[in-house]
Amino acid sequence: MARLVVMGGGVSGHTAATFAKKWLGNDHEVVVVTPNSQWNWIPSNIWVGVGEMTKEEVTFPLAPVYGKAGIDYRQAKAVSIHPHGNKESDKEYITIEYTGQGKEGQTEEITYDYLINATGPKLNFGATPGLGEGTQIGEHTVSVCTADHAVHANLELRQVFEKAKAGEKQKIVIGTGHGMCTCQGAAFEYIFNVEHEARNAGVRDMLDIQWISNESFLGDFGIGGLHMKRGGYAASSKLFAESLYSERGIPWTIGAHVNKVEAGKLHYEQLDGTMGEMEFDFAMLIPPFAGVGLKAYDKEGEDMTDVIFAPNGFMKVDAKYDAGAYENWKASDWPRTYQNPTFSNMFACGIAFAPPHGISKPMSSVNGTPINPTPPRTGMPSGIIGKAVAHSVCDLIKNGESAHLHEASMTEMGAACVASAGKGLTSGTAAALTVYPVVPDFEKYPGLGRDLDYTFGEIGLAGHWIKHILHHLFIYKAKLKPGWTLIPE
Repeated sequence: MARLVVMGGGVSGHTAATFAKKWLGNDHEVVVVTPNSQWNWIPSNIWVGVGEMTKEEVTFPLAPVYGKAGIDYRQAKAVSIHPHGNKESDKEYITIEYTGQGKEGQTEEITYDYLINATGPKLNFGATPGLGEGTQIGEHTVSVCTADHAVHANLELRQVFEKAKAGEKQKIVIGTGHGMCTCQGAAFEYIFNVEHEARNAGVRDMLDIQWISNESFLGDFGIGGLHMKRGGYAASSKLFAESLYSERGIPWTIGAHVNKVEAGKLHYEQLDGTMGEMEFDFAMLIPPFAGVGLKAYDKEGEDMTDVIFAPNGFMKVDAKYDAGAYENWKASDWPRTYQNPTFSNMFACGIAFAPPHGISKPMSSVNGTPINPTPPRTGMPSGIIGKAVAHSVCDLIKNGESAHLHEASMTEMGAACVASAGKGLTSGTAAALTVYPVVPDFEKYPGLGRDLDYTFGEIGLAGHWIKHILHHLFIYKAKLKPGWTLIPE
């Protein structure tokens, strides 16, 4: 009997674990180690952050689902990997520290035959002084990265609305809180939902709502922007985004690295070297991501973290990490199987894998400060990669080391994104976008890097209802309800 250990129970880890257990059955073990007791459909946190959904609508307890599936669930955080075992045994294992199940603080060693790292990111609030970590998240700004963060964000937002109703002008700033952030899309959705709720509450004219981002142009989204087919011609995401911000009366500051946050004020540096300040009564700034801090040790207990992990803390996979300058970047640099190059029984998926480089063109200010989006690996790509990795592991377990590894390259993968711009039965809107491939391939698609036959976008009420339907569909799937495997990633 083989044992697969999955570190992480988010979109990618949950997908990998549940499919692996279905394919392996009771002949082999699947263990999930995740510090969370609840599964969170993160794309809907932005609605929690404006009071249009409750925390309970975007989360559910993991224990009953894993119990039903026959998955060994440990509510704990993975601490270290020991791929050579230790002095007493050659058996590979990880160390974990419990965060729940009545064992808080206790540590344990779990052996594995195969390991999938789906730990996701550390929300690195500490990278920007005053953004949150080390004091209290939300001391100066709020976040919608977790369901609890989003609940807090809504409480703070309602206070701002009440002050506006009382005739007190309010300043709102939403965007990214560091020059190397990703997930601009979440901030994009949140700012337009806040603006929509302000209009519904009758306080829009009392609010100064501003956008700040590390993107070199609006609509970059960490994927270098895109062109989409609209009405027989190719429209850029830059034009699309600028039109939307202008229509909603939201000014923007881009190419910005937020380097310090104080009470009611943030400080930033722009690509041209300009230093600026922005005052606020309410600010939601996405933090940068980093690896969760996993360590790796050899048989003698010596640190070998740099063998398995990149400097940013994400796990190395079958990518080309020495591509060098932007001019040398190719689609072929990106991983296909997500297998660790040193240990063939180890894989990474979702945000946990180290990308070879960015997708957007790297930029630095005239002062040498890096200011550019890091590549997103969330949502649909996370699920697709998690499923492919699970398939590879299952085949290795059943057929041996010569088994074919399944591929899910982001350079050959399309993705759909539905970005909410306001929730409402008849007044809601969302931008429904598809992009193919996620990582542009300029050799295969000269000029734009993508296939316009499969890259398009529209905004309207239909998009809102698609997002709402997907919310219920993916939670249904994650709960392993009847027919869950038929719902695509």
